[in-house]
Amino acid sequence: MDEKGEPAADGFDLGPSWFWPDRQPSIAALVRALGLESFAQNATGDVAFERMSREPPHRLAGLRDDPQSQRIVGGSAALVDALVREIPRDRLNLDAQVVAMKLTETGVKLTVKRDPDEGILVAQQVIAATPPRLLAATVQLDPAPDPEILQLWKSTPTWMAPHAKFFALYNRPFWREAGFSGTAQSLVGPLAEIHDATTRSGQAALFGFIGAGAGQRAALGEEALKAACLQQLERIFGPEARTPVATLLKDWAADPFTATPEDAAPTGHGSSFGRGWISGPWARRLLLAGSETSHVEAGFLAGAVEAAERAVSVVLEGSEEVALKHLQ
Repeated sequence: MDEKGEPAADGFDLGPSWFWPDRQPSIAALVRALGLESFAQNATGDVAFERMSREPPHRLAGLRDDPQSQRIVGGSAALVDALVREIPRDRLNLDAQVVAMKLTETGVKLTVKRDPDEGILVAQQVIAATPPRLLAATVQLDPAPDPEILQLWKSTPTWMAPHAKFFALYNRPFWREAGFSGTAQSLVGPLAEIHDATTRSGQAALFGFIGAGAGQRAALGEEALKAACLQQLERIFGPEARTPVATLLKDWAADPFTATPEDAAPTGHGSSFGRGWISGPWARRLLLAGSETSHVEAGFLAGAVEAAERAVSVVLEGSEEVALKHLQ
């Protein structure tokens, strides 16, 4: 996103920002295969720590990000855009929401809502690349999933859904000139964790995860919350932090395509290790491929890649079996 919150070729990540090539080879390989570039998260300089409101921030030297995290040039949206370019345009249904799925003798009938109308799509199999909890809350399945499966979906937390990110954009990364890396931890708030968000092209910014819960954020209101965040940045990085070029605030708990009311409370990463996400009559027709269903790195970008690769391999193996039967 740019300073107006609009999509940009070299904008800021309001969602996931990092991946770790050494420990997440699947997404590293995908970035390379798509011809995308990445760069290291800035870790040069001192780290700040706010312990309590009655004392100034502490300045700590020599702390580094290990292993080194990377960011995609153009942001995570560049990854999505590159994947979309591989899909024929007539296969994309944009600004459309699946609200119901019904099993048929030969596949699945999907009810698709595109305001103000609804339409029908027919598929042999469905891969749902959405958090299980959101799938349970927004899509009506006929027949209903087995009760234990539905409970599993509802009880699986959507990583980062309870959280919000605040960005302050500047003309230059002045904190680097003062010897700061841009990284800060705070027990005072409202930002609990702060990082340098400057793009590789040099668009300067700081961003932070807001420590206050979704209910507190809603009660405080966006403008008051932004003002409190800027006051904190000024405490830590000096008076220049008080007057950004622009600010951005993304509250994921208020996004209906990410969060449900159950996501209001902070949770850890979901994990599907040892779990079966589908059973009963839906087992042959529906696969889950959201990051939360990954066997590794659940909740991360890398988890989304792993889960998608696993689901697609199941579909392709099934297609090969069908083709062989027709040839015999």
